[in-house]
Amino acid sequence: MVNTTIKTTKSQEIFAAAQNLMPGGVSSPVRAFKSVGGQPIVFDRVNGAYIWDVDGNKYIDYVGTWGPAICGHAHPEVISALHAALEKGTSFGAPSVLENVLAEMVIDAVPSIEIVRFVNSGTEACMAVLRLMRAFTNREKIIKFEGCYHGHADMFLVKAGSGVATLGLPDSPGVPKSATSSTLTAPYNDLEAVKALFEENRDQIAGVILEPVVGNAGFIPPDAGFLEGLRELTHEHGALLVFDEVMTGFRIAYGGAQEKFGITPDLTTMGKVIGGGLPVGAYGGRRDIMSMIAPAGPVYQAGTLSGNPLAMTAGIKTLELLQKPGTYEQLERITKKLADGLLKVAQETGHAACGSHISAMFGLFFTSGPVHNYEDAKKSDTTKFGRFHRGMLERGIYLAPSQFEAGFTSLAHTDEDIEQTLAAAKDVLSSL
Repeated sequence: MVNTTIKTTKSQEIFAAAQNLMPGGVSSPVRAFKSVGGQPIVFDRVNGAYIWDVDGNKYIDYVGTWGPAICGHAHPEVISALHAALEKGTSFGAPSVLENVLAEMVIDAVPSIEIVRFVNSGTEACMAVLRLMRAFTNREKIIKFEGCYHGHADMFLVKAGSGVATLGLPDSPGVPKSATSSTLTAPYNDLEAVKALFEENRDQIAGVILEPVVGNAGFIPPDAGFLEGLRELTHEHGALLVFDEVMTGFRIAYGGAQEKFGITPDLTTMGKVIGGGLPVGAYGGRRDIMSMIAPAGPVYQAGTLSGNPLAMTAGIKTLELLQKPGTYEQLERITKKLADGLLKVAQETGHAACGSHISAMFGLFFTSGPVHNYEDAKKSDTTKFGRFHRGMLERGIYLAPSQFEAGFTSLAHTDEDIEQTLAAAKDVLSSL
């Protein structure tokens, strides 16, 4: 048994003060550790695959700032590029050639994207794409899936998983019924339910939006034929198919889930990786649809910080790094070793568990499974996960502080990191 005592005095002091300054002491709900118990650690710095907190404790990180750190935190080439960009200024609010460069890289990589618009977050990208879907089809209703999270805009906070699930709120107070009355929901991986919604709402549905691989109800991959079926249904009914690839874009393959599975949607939302750790989002798709966005067309969307030169710089350098030979083979190898190892350890220590991975995303549920959708995920033993999370934290392993979040690996993770993580998991699970 290893020493499980870590000093957290400064983290506790800072978080206690924060609770008088910010709602719940945080700037985003899942950070508060509500679903895993205990207090969050307060970060001091990050580098590679590691985190150091304000008390000097070091952790192996499997959150990666929720996805962007695919090359590792504070990658020296990204930092160097940012230093050079800083000398030219932090914000332009005007065109820069950096936007062209990153736009070309995104268009070249992502099968569905012929034109792209940069924004500042995944939430913003999804808000804009919803408006565009409705304008292009002249229809109001959309279909989303239970447990899929597309940001905190009113119309998407219906069975939204992630932070909402973590807090035990089915929806959010303050969201008027009128905002969600046109949002239809179906279980993920349930094609028959989607067919029924199209039949019940003929010529009223603008489109279907989904995480092609769910990361906000835990890690849930699509069943065979599910994405293909959605593509056929949307074609048949004159609706648009939207992949929210904020998590999966450039992470499970260079061209995202649409490259991985060979299914091309009409529109795509992106974020995370293409900002290289800085705030960024994007949406793009077919030229005829995207040409409706102002100033090319009548659908308005704007943002002073959109195309920010620092975010563009970090994104360009990150995508350059990801184009190096062997990148995705390495991500697949290291993540498989981790995901398979966690399942083996759980089995050896007598715990019901299931999970899987694709490239640099993975998940572990404390239920015998299988997990095909959010309802299945909710059968997990969240109390056990909370104890597991705390035990891993005390052993220097930082996992997402919610059973309902995917985990992320990076090019900076080593075999030694994985072996240390699995040893910690065996130690913790042997004691639960």
